[in-house]
Amino acid sequence: MAVNLPPPDPATLLPVPGVDLGVAMAGVRKANRKDLLVMRLAPGTAVAGVFTQNRFCAAPVVLAKKHLKNEVQALVVNTGNANAGTGDEGMRRAMQVCDALASHLGCAPEEILPFSTGVIMEQLPAERIVAALPHALLHQDDWASAAEAIMTTDTVPKAYSRKVRLSRGTAVVTGIAKGAGMIKPDMATMLGFIATDAQVPSRALQALLERVAERSFNCVTVDGDTSTNDSLILAATGRGPTASGRRDLLKLEVAIGEVARSLAQAIVRDGEGATKFITVAVEHGRDEAECKRVAYAIAHSPLVKTAFFASDPNLGRILAAIGNSGVRGLDTGKVDLYIDTVRVAHQGGRDPAYREEQGVAAMKKPEFTVRAVLHRGKASSTVWTCDLSFDYVKINAEYRT
Repeated sequence: MAVNLPPPDPATLLPVPGVDLGVAMAGVRKANRKDLLVMRLAPGTAVAGVFTQNRFCAAPVVLAKKHLKNEVQALVVNTGNANAGTGDEGMRRAMQVCDALASHLGCAPEEILPFSTGVIMEQLPAERIVAALPHALLHQDDWASAAEAIMTTDTVPKAYSRKVRLSRGTAVVTGIAKGAGMIKPDMATMLGFIATDAQVPSRALQALLERVAERSFNCVTVDGDTSTNDSLILAATGRGPTASGRRDLLKLEVAIGEVARSLAQAIVRDGEGATKFITVAVEHGRDEAECKRVAYAIAHSPLVKTAFFASDPNLGRILAAIGNSGVRGLDTGKVDLYIDTVRVAHQGGRDPAYREEQGVAAMKKPEFTVRAVLHRGKASSTVWTCDLSFDYVKINAEYRT
């Protein structure tokens, strides 16, 4: 069960002029479930993307990166099968889906971006997807169903909207994402799609997306594994106000960043088997990179994460993770550690005023913060993670059965 994450209210999800959504049941892996999404974009839409750095990236990732150089007309997303580790045949099947959707929409196959998520090293049942495409009837406001259609082991759909006032009118930002396991993005998340009706130049949009991804999806981890299919797409249809200057672009970036951060945190809240949502903040480092390195060392440690699950303030595990982060010249005698507002370690050792029941009380809450203060500079960084429970093992042990 997700940690403090209710399903999105469809009434709060704002349609984006220039984006039409279609959902269907293709039976990719399981019958009678939404597992196919089509997103048709208005002509002239600017599209930006960031993708997994995993060297075994999936066939649809290879094609999407290639097709992104063209004017993009539509996106097609399937769940249940990742089409990764499938060789030349996987490429052929991914292209077969692009061919079919292009024929259906009246555009070129190279103007379609394909995306897949699910089981790795199994061939994509492209014929089922092709057969279901005509049933993906397009509507502008079906974002709730779109979020549901891209789920795999997620227990809750993930979707958020914002409005932002620009100098020439109000723009809309709406996004969806999926992810619950194999989450330690090296650019984005397993799958994420954000759209705005603002008019933004393509070059500015790509740079904006990279900055947003770095502050949102690149700050979350469930289990430390980077997926073969990570993809984050940002589309600006231009059917709304123009982001006409630096101030407008900054305001739009803030709104897109809020949606992206909400989606990224939702993935952690819905982490496989998660019972706790933990903020890991590292402060007073020499630079942001070393702060994030320490934060991830804590957030990735299975010993730390199982202690979180048990509400066991086994503080030595956290200190050991900090010491194992690889930060050169770290003076452990200066490190302070807090669980929420309770200082549990001071100058590298147990705080004399700390009592075990304080740590237990803090860690029993469904949400708490671990704060490490390095006392070696002015930089800081924050990462969001979850605990590691019995159910995480069960879900992944039974993933293909």
